[in-house]
Amino acid sequence: MPKTRAQKTETVQSIKEKLAGMRSVVFANFEQLPTKDIESVRWELKKAGAIYTVAKKTLLRLAFKDAGVQVDPKTIPGNFATIIGTEDEAAPAKILALFSKNHPALKLIAGVLEGKLLDAAGVKALAALPGKKELQARLVGSLASPISGLVNVLVGNLRGLVTVLSAIKDKKTV
Repeated sequence: MPKTRAQKTETVQSIKEKLAGMRSVVFANFEQLPTKDIESVRWELKKAGAIYTVAKKTLLRLAFKDAGVQVDPKTIPGNFATIIGTEDEAAPAKILALFSKNHPALKLIAGVLEGKLLDAAGVKALAALPGKKELQARLVGSLASPISGLVNVLVGNLRGLVTVLSAIKDKKTV
């Protein structure tokens, strides 16, 4: 049964609200995937703070236009689901890329990052990037490295002094 104009307006408004907190968007084809697998990937996406939605390209185009996203979904070929990442830019792409390794029926089609359209290769490259927490840990390690190096240098001088004093003590006691 076709949707009424009010239902379509409600759908556009709902997608527009979801796009307000968007970090990235991934478009993926789920057509040949069994419902059980779709539900499991939706659960994983939800845990990562991503929103899975399916809508017609015309409604998506209206929502994207209203949200200020300069991408036209009508230029993307085929049918697809729209996954909106709200917490981590790479999380939806990572989850879908990992899932597609075990389920070849899932195909990554395109994505949007910082308002620019990415092709499937761009989405896979985004999925290959380290996660936000891993990058934060690397940053903390990089910031702490010079400080720990300085501490080791200062302790090394004290350690050398203690070694010399210990040798003098051993020499006098003998």
